[in-house]
Amino acid sequence: MRPKIYLFGDSITEESFGDSGWGASLAHHFSRSVDVMLRGYSGYNTRWALKVIHRVFPAVESEEPPLAVTVFFGANDASLPDRSSSFQHVPLDEYKQNLRSIVFILKSRWPTTSILLITPPPIDEDGRLRYPFIEDPTGLPERTNEAAGAYAKACSAVASECGIPVIDLWSKMQKFPGWQKSCLSDGLHLTRTGNRIVFDEVVEALRGQGLSAEKLPVDLPLLAEIDPLDSLKAFDN
Repeated sequence: MRPKIYLFGDSITEESFGDSGWGASLAHHFSRSVDVMLRGYSGYNTRWALKVIHRVFPAVESEEPPLAVTVFFGANDASLPDRSSSFQHVPLDEYKQNLRSIVFILKSRWPTTSILLITPPPIDEDGRLRYPFIEDPTGLPERTNEAAGAYAKACSAVASECGIPVIDLWSKMQKFPGWQKSCLSDGLHLTRTGNRIVFDEVVEALRGQGLSAEKLPVDLPLLAEIDPLDSLKAFDN
């Protein structure tokens, strides 16, 4: 059975297997050695993630522990409590405790698995006004970059407490000129460029955990085990 990497998160993870998505790129990157498994749930925050975490991963005894799990929540938790997406809002302290619980559950289930936290991305408030999920009667965006930054800082703090790696996507993405439109399609979700940034950061973080495509064993049947006539038979059918 091939080793696995799980991607656990909200819509930014769910959409990562789309065209040029960071998850699809990761699956291609590890295609000869690892199966990349998607566990992305659009609209979810950490509160809801905790409610399903025991159901969305396989039973401990059913397979070998995955090599790694990425945990990418916070964009919905950081929705403002007095705006149109308030139903997704999770208070900052609860967000931190929820992340701790997610890490604890995963580590208890798979002690040898690398857990990688990813902070929420920055928010282009103009983009959120142009492409709102629900129009806010105030005429203001339901998310702000300042709030997303507070949750990104909290995510990094939890990673430090737990002694696990973190990708501070909120900070890293804002280093790119014109990130608001080049990295984000609607002020929140990722463009091709934004997906590439996440992919590069995840690959580098996994490499830091000793998980690189170059060093992992290649899952390839021995040619001696393959009947050369099989390929010919396929054309005859």
